[in-house]
Amino acid sequence: MNDISDAKPSTAAPPTADGGLLAALPTRVGETVQRWARDAPQRPALVDRAGQWTYGELAHSISIMVAALQAAGVGGGDRVMIVAENCRAAVALFLAATELDAWPVLVDARLSLPELDGVRQDCSPRLILVAAGVSKAARVLAERLGATESRFGGMEGLFCAHCQPQFGPEPVSGDGASQVAAVIYTSGSTGSPRGVMLSHRSILFVAASGGRIRNITPDDRFYAVMPLSHSVGLIPVLLCGLMHGATTHLVSRFNPAEAMRAFRSDGITVVLGTPALYSLMLEYAASKKIHAIGSPSLRIISASGAPLDATLKLRTEAMFGLELHHGYGLTECSCTISQIRPEQPRSDLSVGQLLPGLAARLAGEEDGIGELQLRGPNLMLGYYRNPEATRACFTDDGWFRTGDLARWEGENLFIVGRLKDLIIRNGFKIQPLEVEAVLNTHPDVVLSAVVSRPFAGDDVLVAYVQPRPGGALSADLLRQHANARLASFKQPQRIVILAQLPLLPSGKVNKAALAPL
Repeated sequence: MNDISDAKPSTAAPPTADGGLLAALPTRVGETVQRWARDAPQRPALVDRAGQWTYGELAHSISIMVAALQAAGVGGGDRVMIVAENCRAAVALFLAATELDAWPVLVDARLSLPELDGVRQDCSPRLILVAAGVSKAARVLAERLGATESRFGGMEGLFCAHCQPQFGPEPVSGDGASQVAAVIYTSGSTGSPRGVMLSHRSILFVAASGGRIRNITPDDRFYAVMPLSHSVGLIPVLLCGLMHGATTHLVSRFNPAEAMRAFRSDGITVVLGTPALYSLMLEYAASKKIHAIGSPSLRIISASGAPLDATLKLRTEAMFGLELHHGYGLTECSCTISQIRPEQPRSDLSVGQLLPGLAARLAGEEDGIGELQLRGPNLMLGYYRNPEATRACFTDDGWFRTGDLARWEGENLFIVGRLKDLIIRNGFKIQPLEVEAVLNTHPDVVLSAVVSRPFAGDDVLVAYVQPRPGGALSADLLRQHANARLASFKQPQRIVILAQLPLLPSGKVNKAALAPL
């Protein structure tokens, strides 16, 4: 464990009142749909490439899936792997599993077979369901998994594989604070995959908090481009939308042209995406000589899931004519820890204020920067069958270690880097985030990733860069750009230009997939 995590902490933000939010939460995730199915059954709930369900139709589909899962022998505490890209079937399966107190394990169909096998071995499911109705990738995985098309629950495009789980059912609890509602696996870019166990209460708390902060109403329409297997796609998008009676447009694959069409024609009001998503939209707009994105109904655009740099923020705001809000969180914290309030926009790179009801402190402060540690109802129950990793995430007095270095400016939080990414060069500390932010200010840079790599018997700072198509970017030009803006010890020693940087399904750059020198 890094020394800073064990250093004497100083409390930076006291617990804040949640305004009665916790007391008003439903007990179970599925109750979010039941309310609207009862009170407004004809209201549109979900839209995907193949069609639409109202809240009444969604509730009916969930009940059918509950019966199908029971017929397949699924009960409380059983793990059910749901392999899919964003679609209505995946939502119905997820909510049906929670109705039975089974543990839905959401997996992106874009994972490789070895990655999927790692999740399968770790969670030991009773059943694997592959929703391939809108996903060619899911159909390929289904065939490689030996799953057969079964019209599970009478729905087309569903493949099913029965398993003999290594582990039996897990305990079931009537308390929403201790009953698992979802298992979301971390990206697995380093080390073995870890299944984050999130409770009904933690998920609902974040969904309700985000809805309250953004003033979500039944008139809102979410553009759900983040995978449901990612905490952003599941909680502040899908479940926040369902909780507030909004309509969620499920997008299986991001396409800038299709996104612009949807913003213009489908009444989209809320978009939550990664910085990479906005960067790709700007790249597409530039290639088509589009100077403004027509979005008459759009009122909130927000970036999270990866660091945001100032240049991207300014360019995105100019293109959309809206403030680009920023948020921060981890899967282990049910996705969200802090976010910008729409009524309090920021021109800087703050990730906003803590969610009401959370407490935070900085450990090992040095010049106002320390590791952010948290307490609150959004915290995970732990990593599935990995008590050692779970214990390592918490201090002896019960605070969650985020592993992120942060500072405060009043009530507003700033993330300055990650402990594990910290690079020591000739005794100087370097945060890759700071170097990437400078590289991204070059007009011909779309994305960048800075890492330390062994080369010629030494460790060197390497920048991998994705250029703007049609630009004139070269390593020498970018080196000149960096030299004028960075201290000498922070300047990359090698610059590698790639046509496209590898991305994780969440939209983050997959640094583990970058080729060695």
